[in-house]
Amino acid sequence: MNLFDYIGDKGHEQVVFFNCNTSGLKAIVAIHNTTLGPALGGLRMWNYETEEAALKDVLRLSRGMTYKAAVSGLNLGGGKAVLIGDPKTDKSEAFFRSFGRFINTLGGRYITAEDVNTTVEDMDHIYQETDNVVGVHPAHGGSGDPSPYTAFGTIRSIEASLNKKYGNTNLGDYTYAVQGVGHVGYHIVKTLREKGAKVLITDINQTRVNDLVHEFGAEAVPLNDIYDTDAQIFVPCALGGVINENTIDRLKCDIVCGSSNNQLETSKMGHELEARNILYAPDYAVNAGGLINVAIELQGYDSDRSNRMVSNIYNIIERIYKISDRDSIPPFEAANRLAEERIAALGETKKVYTRNPLTRLTGRRRTIQVEA
Repeated sequence: MNLFDYIGDKGHEQVVFFNCNTSGLKAIVAIHNTTLGPALGGLRMWNYETEEAALKDVLRLSRGMTYKAAVSGLNLGGGKAVLIGDPKTDKSEAFFRSFGRFINTLGGRYITAEDVNTTVEDMDHIYQETDNVVGVHPAHGGSGDPSPYTAFGTIRSIEASLNKKYGNTNLGDYTYAVQGVGHVGYHIVKTLREKGAKVLITDINQTRVNDLVHEFGAEAVPLNDIYDTDAQIFVPCALGGVINENTIDRLKCDIVCGSSNNQLETSKMGHELEARNILYAPDYAVNAGGLINVAIELQGYDSDRSNRMVSNIYNIIERIYKISDRDSIPPFEAANRLAEERIAALGETKKVYTRNPLTRLTGRRRTIQVEA
């Protein structure tokens, strides 16, 4: 791999490798774009097969965070961090505190948060070494677990998609196939069942499936059969790349709207969904609730404000669909256009130098005006 060419092709500003032999830390931080503000993105821990696989993952994810922040109207850029290791055996206080000390050297250009296989407790360890972390425990002024807000934003996106496809927002009138019932999927299933909807579920963890069948009356489906159901709405909440050459012909749904990242294996799949009259809600707009929620910590956390801002995802999805119709392009391209136009427009304002008016210091924490 020609490292500089590879990173440059993705448009990244900075990629940093951190290593601590004492704690066992091996981390990569990718800062994609800071036009709109400091890069904020979660900290993912995964037992990657190779360091190259970890690098590819962090580059892909950090670019997605730029688009997510931009389309959500936040004054934040896009970044991501990955930890190379086994989350079951390699975690320790020293591990996360050394990571906190390292990201502090970036001078606030990157702000971390929890993601796959990291927790509020892990963020609290990082917080002991740096202010550049959100998703910390409420005792530290944080918001805690962001998954309920990611789920709420997904529900609002489903409502906007129902309105676009059927002319109503009656969640309980339809059948849903939910792929993945972890923290986010759990809350989605809970809400849908409370509205009286029929919900089909699957997950690699059969215990989770059994728990939701018992708790909410959801119906279990074998892992590979979730694509073949007659549900009108497919809700992917697990791995990326689930809309691919092997699955797209099996879909019978009218809408794809879920919380997982990078659902389309390639952009071709977005065009294929459009050709089949399947409405696709762009994933990084759908799942922005968690980002919006933790971003509010940078200005002083307020749950009412968070709920209001996450609820506005309905309007963001509607706007994407309007651009899609106006420009005769698939929704995933409309979302990209909305994000890119905002970055370009606000990037013009940075030609005139001023001290950044969006950031000030209050005690230990920097306060950032997160709303546009």
